Amino acid sequence: MTDSARPDAYDGVDDGNFALATVAGLAAAALGAILWAVFVYLTHMELGLVAIALGALVGIAIQRTGRGSDMKFRLLGGACAALGWGLGMVLSALALLAEEAGQSFLDVVARVGLGTGITLAAQTSEAIDLLFLAIAVWEGYKLSSRQH
Repeated sequence: MTDSARPDAYDGVDDGNFALATVAGLAAAALGAILWAVFVYLTHMELGLVAIALGALVGIAIQRTGRGSDMKFRLLGGACAALGWGLGMVLSALALLAEEAGQSFLDVVARVGLGTGITLAAQTSEAIDLLFLAIAVWEGYKLSSRQH
């Protein structure tokens, strides 16, 4: 079977579903951020590799559901990866606070709220976190559209 006969081959027409890709990208970003926070809560460690995996998760989700090859799918992948990274940083900061306080994660989130989590994440972030953000965005960008 030649490339042009395959149903998923690039034929110059972008037949992707951008709306579905957007939903999938946002869902993957949220799921990745939650899994990141669970990892931090259970292991008491922050690993930048989890942020990279989040970017890959977002990119693959967008590519598999949207099945588009246009640049907008790549930009969506990068944006959703960045959003997931930010949410992951906030939830991870709250997970570490919960661990330090000896309380459940949900109790800490209910008590301090996401606004305090954002402040806490900003205060505890380091320069290396920006490197992992950049790699996560690149992964989301790179993996989110069909190759042609």
